[in-house]
Parts: sequence; C-alpha cells; structure tokens
Amino acid sequence: QAQAGWLQHDFGHLSVFSKSRWNHWVHKFVIGHLKGAPASWWNHLHFQHHAKPNCFRKDPDVNMHPLFFALGKTLSVELGVQKKKFMPYNHQHKYFFIIGPPALVPLYFQWYIFYFVVQRKQWVDLAWMLTFYIRFFLTYLPLMGVKGILGLHLLVRFIESNWFVWITQMNHIPMHIDYDKNVDWFSTQLQATCNVHQSLFNDWFSGHLNFQIEHHLFPTMPRHNYWK
Repeated sequence: QAQAGWLQHDFGHLSVFSKSRWNHWVHKFVIGHLKGAPASWWNHLHFQHHAKPNCFRKDPDVNMHPLFFALGKTLSVELGVQKKKFMPYNHQHKYFFIIGPPALVPLYFQWYIFYFVVQRKQWVDLAWMLTFYIRFFLTYLPLMGVKGILGLHLLVRFIESNWFVWITQMNHIPMHIDYDKNVDWFSTQLQATCNVHQSLFNDWFSGHLNFQIEHHLFPTMPRHNYWK
C-alpha cells in the first residue's frame, strides 16, 4: 500500500506517460482500485500543497492546528499569546508520534475520503474506490472472516500511516513554516523543502521523495531522474 502510494504520486504528477490523459487514467486506477482512495481528493489537496508549500491556510498539509499541534515559530507564538491551544505545544514532540502518524490514515483519511467524494459528487472516483473494497473482501473473507479482514485492514492502514507521515514530514516540517509572504515561486519551494541522503533503501522507502527539493522544482520529472 505504501509503494502504491508513491506510484499514484507519480501518475498524479503526470510524470510517467508522455500524454497527460494516460497519466490521469492510470492514476484513477492505482489510487482508486489499488488503494481505495479518490484521485480527485488527492489532486485537490496536493496541488494546493505544491502551489504554496508550508504556508498556513494555503497548504493543507500544515493545517493540523490548533487542536494538537503548532507548526513553525510564528503560529506557536500566536497561539501561546492567544491561549488557543488545547494541548501544550512545547511538549508536542513527545506526543506527536503517539497521535499523528498512527491516526492520520486509519482514523481521519478513512472516513474523510468518502465524505469528500459524496459531497463533491465524484461518482467515478467512488466507483473505483468500491472496487478496492469489493476485491479486498472477496479475497480475504473466505480465509479470515469478517473480524479478520477488518483487523487486517486496520493493521495495514496503521502501518501505512506511520510510513506515510514519516516520509512526508521529514522533508518539509524541518523547514520554514509561516503565513504566505508572497515571495517568488522559486524561493517558496526552496524554503519549504529539504532532502534526505540518497541510498538504495532511502530511494525505495521514500518513493524517491528524499529528493524533495528537486521534486518541488520539477514536479513532472520522473522520480528516477531526481538524483541527476
């Protein structure tokens, strides 16, 4: 599931086929049938992220405040002065790995993706998603029973969630996080991204998103060319 996530990311960025139409078609299959999520939802969030990475209220990936977390030096001070925090953000490094990575996919994404497609009437995406669940149940129901496949699905999403959050946060969160200052696009991308050392394992484990700087500067470039 994690590797299918990196694969759909490639198709979503139109970086596999020369024709955009082919990328869009296969993207719906990979994220819909192989992962059970809607392509329209991913496009809606991820394109905003690339336009304004690490900008409050414009990058959905940093809109995790103010309930549990405060990102960046600016928001932390603001929330502290306004006393709007529900948890002590000066201790968030202690509870982030207990709350954030394990819960994002199985508890939040799992219901929100269905809400998204129904609210926006993305019926084609919903049909692709249902094929994932139908295939999953038909494959494992005879072997494990209802409780078994529900447990398996939760376990898979739990592991995937930790994997996904570690990768997506390690190359963005250490960088500059603030409100949009309307600086030029090139500087915006560089302020919000950092790379992780290259190795065969890191390339595979991160879907080559250890080259986050190159990915944000050239988002349609095939991932195997980032190192060049």
